Amino acid sequence: MKQFLLICFLSFTLSVFAQTPTTQYEIYPKFPECEGVDIQASEQCFTQTLQKFLLDNFEVPETVTQKNYKGNVNVLFEVTKEGDFKVLYVDGMYEELSAEARRVFEMLPKIEPATYNGAPTYVQFTVPIAIPLNKPVYDELGNIIESKKDSNKKDLREELVNEYDDLVNLPYQNEEYTSNINIPLSHHNYSLFDPAMNRVGLNSHTAQKPYIYSEVNKYYDFAAQNASMSKTRNSWFGRKLLNEHMVTIKGKDYWITLDPGVDLQVGKDFGADLNTYNNTRLVYTQGGIGSKISFFAVVYESQGRFADYFNRYSESIRAYSYPAIIPGKGIAKGFKSDSYDYPVATGHISYTPSKYFNVQFGHGKTFLGDGYRSLLVSDNASAYPYFKLNTTFWKLKYTNTWMSLRDVREDVTDMGSYRTKYMANHYLSYNVTKRLNIGLFESVLWENDNDRGFDLNYLNPVIFYRAIEFSTGARGGNALIGLSAKYKVNDRVNVYGQFIIDEFSSLNVFSGNGSFANKTGYQVGLKYYDAFGLKNLLLQGEYNRVRPFTYSHNTVVLNYGHNNQSMAHTYGANFSEFIAIARYQRGRLYGDAKVIIAKRGFEFNTPEDSLNYGSNIYLSENDNRAYDLGNEIGQGNTTDFLHTELQLGYLINPATNLKIYGSVIFRDFNPKVNTETVFKNETTWVNFGIRTDLFNWYYDF
Repeated sequence: MKQFLLICFLSFTLSVFAQTPTTQYEIYPKFPECEGVDIQASEQCFTQTLQKFLLDNFEVPETVTQKNYKGNVNVLFEVTKEGDFKVLYVDGMYEELSAEARRVFEMLPKIEPATYNGAPTYVQFTVPIAIPLNKPVYDELGNIIESKKDSNKKDLREELVNEYDDLVNLPYQNEEYTSNINIPLSHHNYSLFDPAMNRVGLNSHTAQKPYIYSEVNKYYDFAAQNASMSKTRNSWFGRKLLNEHMVTIKGKDYWITLDPGVDLQVGKDFGADLNTYNNTRLVYTQGGIGSKISFFAVVYESQGRFADYFNRYSESIRAYSYPAIIPGKGIAKGFKSDSYDYPVATGHISYTPSKYFNVQFGHGKTFLGDGYRSLLVSDNASAYPYFKLNTTFWKLKYTNTWMSLRDVREDVTDMGSYRTKYMANHYLSYNVTKRLNIGLFESVLWENDNDRGFDLNYLNPVIFYRAIEFSTGARGGNALIGLSAKYKVNDRVNVYGQFIIDEFSSLNVFSGNGSFANKTGYQVGLKYYDAFGLKNLLLQGEYNRVRPFTYSHNTVVLNYGHNNQSMAHTYGANFSEFIAIARYQRGRLYGDAKVIIAKRGFEFNTPEDSLNYGSNIYLSENDNRAYDLGNEIGQGNTTDFLHTELQLGYLINPATNLKIYGSVIFRDFNPKVNTETVFKNETTWVNFGIRTDLFNWYYDF
């Protein structure tokens, strides 16, 4: 009875809050008094033992007692991998209280550290110590006598007068790295932790992107990596510019960061004698509420003028009543006489109810695959609303994504309103062995015909949907299926690939007669990490090949696109492509190099030849088709394409991914026949800029 009352009393006066979510380590730190306690009770035993030690040893300084101070001393501390107590920060009204808290923590014994997967790990806690102390009072038999504060419930309500003053701003400890927030999609940034995610023997899943910080942090220590690049600065401005987020707010069970950002570019397209620029101002915030809910949001306001080929393509995919769509960004209106204005907003809320599930709702992009390109789903198109469910257990990770897409062409608009269509994706990743991973993919698109809106049939999370498509009518949807694979040769080399099937017909595929219904594509690639023994050097080679008419459909809307851009490969269809990439970073210096050689087929779009050769996925496959049989890669206006790109830069702030860089692009576009829209041109585009790297720019089309 005595122990029970003591536990109740201590739990009432003092609480310990874990800063690291308990799901991230298997066993709590352990005091000697907790030996023999089962794992389920280890957290409670640790908390109660620490509480008793603090109350038994903490002495309120006389100067504080004389002032009748009431409040909390908040202590942020860490139990290290060695089992030592390390005070990180003390927030007290008086220096004497802070000093006393540090003294008591120095008295704590060395204990058994927390463990994760059997290995020692650190864990952080926050403990508030209520002043004045309410130590237990014992009678002659050693039983606890109920204190005045316990018996007088009215005092609890009176203490709410200090509720506002008791709110504390604790030091930010890189909470984003253990949160459920998506890591912004950036090929270069992902290449830094890609080697850690692809070691032989890991049960990781690398195809479903964007990754969540907490799932990557198990394999790659973000905080340690950023600390290794930290610049010593004493001034507030120096720390914020080079090392930290601009604004951080952190309490006992919440945290928020707020940062301004930019994407400022100035350059010149020497081939067209055109000055280029981009002026993007942005603000982004991220945070967490408790250990299960996280959020991220960014708002961009942009104006720009780009290289001539980029501008022409932007205008060729323009939305009805607007002059252009900036590839990957969104609909643009005119700005001045020769530029574009394109605001963008993205963000998501992420909820992780358990270690098996993560649920997200947001406006953004997804990417499926291990390559630079994806033939399944890529971040090529502009952002869209989505709802995502990730389920991870055993050797499986299953991702369900539901999206709302738009067709913005003039001929499908209704009274100025863009046509809405929906997409449901399933991707099942299975680690067959410690080296081999395979993935099964399915995607179905449908439109709001018959006013059915979002068809609840497609909420069924079970792969595959093909039977559902036929049950809703022969033209009820457009289904694609795919297969991906990755094999880890060793810790430094892996090979990967994808195979996409659109409207698969075994007769047409295996007959070898070049049927238009043979709508398939494949990808093969290789990554070499720490190439030739040079740390952080990534070499990558990739080959992509997609047959004509793939991703198109016989209805006007159900193509595999959004906002006049492909949801898969940038080129659409009817091409073959080889890509070589090198990425390197040393400290804050980095460099990327890329070479692309491709053979592409376009429509002529002339009075003499207006046939559909299968390149434009927005053309119906049944309208004016050039051939039923004998279709080949690159048919139509065959074009040789070369794109080379070099970028060198310096990472100004690792916390916000603020970079300064210079780049040069050489592009050679050489069609068989020059037409009004497809004609020979060479581009040399030099660019300098400073940007907050939160998304991928694709200039290679």
